[in-house]
Amino acid sequence: MAGIAVIGAGMGAMAAAARLAVAGHRVAVFERGATYGGALGRFERDGFAFDTGPGLLHLPAVYRDLFVKTGREPLERCVELTQVDPAGRHVFADGTTATLPNASRAGVLAALDEALGAGVGERWSDLLVRAREAWDATRRPLLEEPLWADWRVLGRDPYPALRRRGLFGLRGGKGPTTATLAEVARRELADPRLVALLESHALAYGFDPRTAPASAAVLPYMEQTFGSWYVRGGMRALAEALYERCRARTVEFTFGAEVTGILEKDGRAAGVELADGRVVEAEFVVASVDPVRLPGLCAGRAPWGDGDVRPAPGPDDRAPARLTVCLGLRGARPADAVHRTVVHAADRAAELAGVFGDGPGPRTPCARPTVTVLRPDDSTTRPDDDHEAVTLTATVAPHGPVDWSAPEALERAADELVAGAEAAVPGLRERVLWREVLPPAEGALVPGPALAGQEGRFLRPGNRTRIPGLYAVGGWSHPGGGPAHAGMSGALVAGLIVNGDDWHGSA
Repeated sequence: MAGIAVIGAGMGAMAAAARLAVAGHRVAVFERGATYGGALGRFERDGFAFDTGPGLLHLPAVYRDLFVKTGREPLERCVELTQVDPAGRHVFADGTTATLPNASRAGVLAALDEALGAGVGERWSDLLVRAREAWDATRRPLLEEPLWADWRVLGRDPYPALRRRGLFGLRGGKGPTTATLAEVARRELADPRLVALLESHALAYGFDPRTAPASAAVLPYMEQTFGSWYVRGGMRALAEALYERCRARTVEFTFGAEVTGILEKDGRAAGVELADGRVVEAEFVVASVDPVRLPGLCAGRAPWGDGDVRPAPGPDDRAPARLTVCLGLRGARPADAVHRTVVHAADRAAELAGVFGDGPGPRTPCARPTVTVLRPDDSTTRPDDDHEAVTLTATVAPHGPVDWSAPEALERAADELVAGAEAAVPGLRERVLWREVLPPAEGALVPGPALAGQEGRFLRPGNRTRIPGLYAVGGWSHPGGGPAHAGMSGALVAGLIVNGDDWHGSA
């Protein structure tokens, strides 16, 4: 069978490697860093452990399918996977709170009515019904199939218009809308707390609700339909399980091995060249790199043509970053503590301007941004039961518009996260033994999943390239970022290599 070189050891790359190895191919992975897992990193100190990337898993079926199809041990035998219930607690700017159950539409409706007032839950539920229509229309082309050659049809937003004259410039609810998520929130939800709830899902994935298509409503739909899941030991444990599965299927890993070039022979990819001068021949190359970097590895030859979805070319198109603060706390985790709490920004407009900007020039991070507080009930994350590990995260502007190399800016932003998180953890600052601030390093960006609408501006470059034998995988390629979508990119690349470029996805 074919020899395959994989550039990078992120989740999408390892998902492809495991599937290709099971299909009988010889697979070698070259990772320039010291470890595997990509965004699923881990920080450890004094017996505490923290995820440095996504803290929860959505759409676990992606990894269940991967583990079933690459070995006899299913996912649940390799990691301990549990539903997070409640799914989360939301603290809104006016001080009201809502605790939402996991994967229960009726339960969420009742919880919102109880917390925010009669009728509020029904408005939210009605929006998710329309989001389901968008999900049903795009699930296969934006998650389960290679990017269509006629990808422009996905530039039309499938989110349905309300049957109300003139709404979004449409009549009678016929045809796709051109609304943004923010417009949908304002016109369909009205209540500013529900608006914040909807927009927080987009912000968590790095989308500006003012420009994201209405189809971004599928993000809360996915979470509330398929649930939120926690991996004991943190999401890093999922990366470890996938790495071990790859090794069990004889995938070879070389760390500290930077690929500096992709070789070509007779017009197709033929291997990789490493920084130390080694040349590794291969019949296929799978690249898990930011697509902006890919032409440089191909000696300037463009992997995508003028008619393809193209990678974002410049810094103004970069996704925002994630600021993480790891807290080692004295004192036991209370029995009634909620795993995830989202404390919403006091001034949402100022937050969006600080993250995404309102024009050229520097951006000013807002005071008290939306902060997600993760408090897992997991003994593997703390030295003993008299301590607690808490992770704070916020979506922030990328390095460049904000100078995250300046210590004072970083510490000031961390202070704001801790102050906001006290709404989730009363007396937080008095319990802090130490804190570690993980800066949004240049290039450490947060890719979101592909979305339909806005003329295709929220699609990702396809897994197939114009160079035969070269494929793109991972969060910056189709179908986009997040653990589940990255895992699906690996499934799609493996399917294309095993079945040929005319493969259209599994039935």
